[in-house]
Amino acid sequence: MNIVKRAIFGGIYVALIVASLLLWDTCKWMYMVLFAAFIVLGMNEASRLLNYDGTKAPLLIKILDSLGGVALFLSFFVYYNYPSAKWMPLTFVAAYLLIRLTTQLYMPARNAIADVRQSLGSLVYVALPLAMLNTVASVSPRIVLAMFIFIWLNDTGAFLVGCTIGKHRLFERISPKKSWEGVAGGAAFVIAAAIAFACVPQLKEVFNPINLSVATWIALGAVTVIASTLGDLFESLLKRTAGVKDSGNIIPGHGGILDRIDSMLLAIPAAVVYLCF
Repeated sequence: MNIVKRAIFGGIYVALIVASLLLWDTCKWMYMVLFAAFIVLGMNEASRLLNYDGTKAPLLIKILDSLGGVALFLSFFVYYNYPSAKWMPLTFVAAYLLIRLTTQLYMPARNAIADVRQSLGSLVYVALPLAMLNTVASVSPRIVLAMFIFIWLNDTGAFLVGCTIGKHRLFERISPKKSWEGVAGGAAFVIAAAIAFACVPQLKEVFNPINLSVATWIALGAVTVIASTLGDLFESLLKRTAGVKDSGNIIPGHGGILDRIDSMLLAIPAAVVYLCF
């Protein structure tokens, strides 16, 4: 039953992401709503992980942080899609900083260091990378979709190969089950997909409308594998430090949103650096 539940909710998660990126040209609001929801939920989970000393953030701070994260996402979105109005959402981000830090002054009973750590930590860890997704989408939303597929293939390949022949631990202190053989297996799956996206006519039409070269696709796949593996390990480190198995329970059978997007939180900045240079 757990496997069925995991498959159903995993399929819904994948379907929402795929639909939001395939319908980008005609239905941008779906993309905006979906990833804004990821930011709100992910920041809330990250705040709990950063709460390792037991200082829970009050509801007011959680609301302000969520609004600040969404404002950051909208800032990037508007900057790349509506240049004439790019100053408007930046005003919202500035307002968040002013209101959030001023609010702390009127909470004398709170641990200010713990509160600000949770707010700014979750903003930088979750909201900023997802806001950067708009940078990659400005090149092509299909590249964003390809990156998600790379990550899903990497996870699948790493699991299959790691379970079959994995012997050499990748980072046993943080994630005892991950192996170097699994990393190699995931990378092989991703590189094969990258070549297919660049060369197979039907896939090229969907994923490669701006005609990136085979070498560019392979390099993007390699960057995604390395960065997504590091992203997964970093979230595992946070969970291990916080003493929890999952970041949350919002997705039955899968855990929290962070458990699903942790790989993207380092893969996106890595892709931005790669595509810029």
